[in-house]
Amino acid sequence: MAALKNDVKAFIVQALACFDTPTLVSQSVKQEFGIDVTRQQVEQHDPTKRAGANLAAKWRTLFEDTRKRFREETAEIPIANRAHRLRTLGRMAEKAENSKNMALTAQLLEQAAKETGDVYVNRRVEPDKSLDEEIKRLEIEKRKAELKLIEKGGGNSNAQLLADLIARLPS
Repeated sequence: MAALKNDVKAFIVQALACFDTPTLVSQSVKQEFGIDVTRQQVEQHDPTKRAGANLAAKWRTLFEDTRKRFREETAEIPIANRAHRLRTLGRMAEKAENSKNMALTAQLLEQAAKETGDVYVNRRVEPDKSLDEEIKRLEIEKRKAELKLIEKGGGNSNAQLLADLIARLPS
């Protein structure tokens, strides 16, 4: 295993930080620099892997900075933008329809519908808090009414309790 120059090491570290696989990085190094490196040699430059546990601080910092920047700048990658994806799906659906490929057209339309319907987005919908608060308030009122009936020695029947509660509800 030959020692790699700093520019090759930097290329490897940055590619790994952008979530490229060791195989892909190995192929890219061959294309870019004309150097054969093994997947194992590439993996030694990934501080998130066991093989890269002893990576020098300089390369570890480069990896962390590159990964942070990569994660923050996904908006600059066209495919990460919903409008771009929908536009591309629209063009593809049009071509598929013109080619009389109705099955593919249907799949692309379904994909676009899922995209616009937030199927691929992890969003939590908050429940209606005012409704929850109203339910809690009514439960408390019900319990207070039950206690009053018990304290009075009344409460002959559940029907009477229910009638009292219904009478107290706002119309």
